[in-house]
Amino acid sequence: MASSSSSSFFTYFTLLFLVLFSSQLLGAAAKYYPIRHRRHPHIASHNYRDALTKSIMFFEGQRSGRLPPNQRISWRRNSGLSDGSAVHVDLVGGYYDAGDNVKFGFPMAFTTTMLSWSVIEFGGLMKGELQNAKEAIRWATDYLLKATAHPDTIYVQVGDARKDHACWERPEDMDTPRSVFKIDKNTPGTEVAAETAAALAAASLVFRRSDPTYSKLLARRAIRVFEFANKYRGSYSNGLKPYVCPYYCDFSGYQDELLWGAAWLHKATKNPTYLNYIQANGQTLGADESDNTFGWDNKHVGARILLSKAFLVQKVQSLHDYKSHADNYVCSLIPGTPYSSAQYTPGGLLFKMNDSNMQYVTSTSFLLVTYAKYLTSAHMVVNCGGSTVTPKKLRTLAKRQVDYLLGDNPMKMSFMVGYGARYPKRIHHRGSSLPSIATHPAKIQCSAGFSVMNSQFPNPNILMGAIVGGPDQHDRFPDQRSDYEQSEPATYINAPLVGSLTYLAHSFGQL
Repeated sequence: MASSSSSSFFTYFTLLFLVLFSSQLLGAAAKYYPIRHRRHPHIASHNYRDALTKSIMFFEGQRSGRLPPNQRISWRRNSGLSDGSAVHVDLVGGYYDAGDNVKFGFPMAFTTTMLSWSVIEFGGLMKGELQNAKEAIRWATDYLLKATAHPDTIYVQVGDARKDHACWERPEDMDTPRSVFKIDKNTPGTEVAAETAAALAAASLVFRRSDPTYSKLLARRAIRVFEFANKYRGSYSNGLKPYVCPYYCDFSGYQDELLWGAAWLHKATKNPTYLNYIQANGQTLGADESDNTFGWDNKHVGARILLSKAFLVQKVQSLHDYKSHADNYVCSLIPGTPYSSAQYTPGGLLFKMNDSNMQYVTSTSFLLVTYAKYLTSAHMVVNCGGSTVTPKKLRTLAKRQVDYLLGDNPMKMSFMVGYGARYPKRIHHRGSSLPSIATHPAKIQCSAGFSVMNSQFPNPNILMGAIVGGPDQHDRFPDQRSDYEQSEPATYINAPLVGSLTYLAHSFGQL
């Protein structure tokens, strides 16, 4: 009896010990191998929501005109309040495109189109940022409405770029000529007019529910402006060459903008006129060209992706070719596929050119997540010469590009100002680099600012959310203010990223 009871006593303690020990092991395992929740299977390496907030806030730092009471980038003040007065037109407002104080209509319109497309595709996921995104769009469209107020005329630039670039001064101190340049019947500018029509049409969709009156105004103006673009054909780079080149000279021709503008009007108005126009003119406007670079100059790829939606989602059978046109673009990007032609840095960044390369990274990432959305909706994939590319693969490539931009790169540096522990401190931007009006109320004269531009001091004003031109093809970034190719931010770099960041923030449960 005694031996039996001691045996059971021993067994009891052995079991107790094993239970306690195994629970400790499980606890330790859980510590190092946390249980992954099914809803969001991956832990995000970045705070995409924070990056989204900042990417939209950046536009407030680029505002021209009279700033509103809710202005968040508070070191900025009113500027350009007499813009247009030289020709008796109100052209106050809009955006400075980059680090200087000129208002260029061509990139401003493209920025507006891409901000609008970001909201059209992903605005439903934006939560609290939707209103900020809409305000960023409206700041541009209010200006574009002023610039297109007179029929068959568009004011496409305010400021003489050569004289502006000869100064390093705050927008609030501008004393360079605010010359006004326009296109009209005699000096056509099809690319700017068609891009402006695209911007107004896309924005009309953004405001369709929240402000139907404004939406209708934008749509009506878009129709009129596109008519002008199509009727009076010619490049603004010819008629306005001394003023727009080499800054925003059009290298790709105006055919891409006509296709792009028609695609947006088709989407915004549902008028069969535009579908007929696309069917009749698509080929001559370059629908199937293999120019796989999407940015402020060339819109072909964007038009292909946008028109593929009409086929994939709305089942417009006559546009089925745009699925294969869009697929060709995707196949050019995917490393290892037979048609891959894209270049990547050793660190994995898409690399198109030395000057402001990050604009191609942000625009490509947006097209990838957007096309993935359309393909998923239609239960379709991309076939690249026998290699199947799924929507998931497109999203993975887009995420990799955005993650590189936010800090997953050889330099361990975020290329978005104000995001992450390490980011560019000496960006090529006049207002950010010079002391603010609050700290230095006295005027800083035209050439006095160059001593700051050429210095190694960090910029005193944080241009929150600004994305710079980015590293070179070897993943190097010197963070030099004078290096505008790598260190200058621009509105058209940020605009497409708004959509990608919204998608990523939502997919990782941050929104």
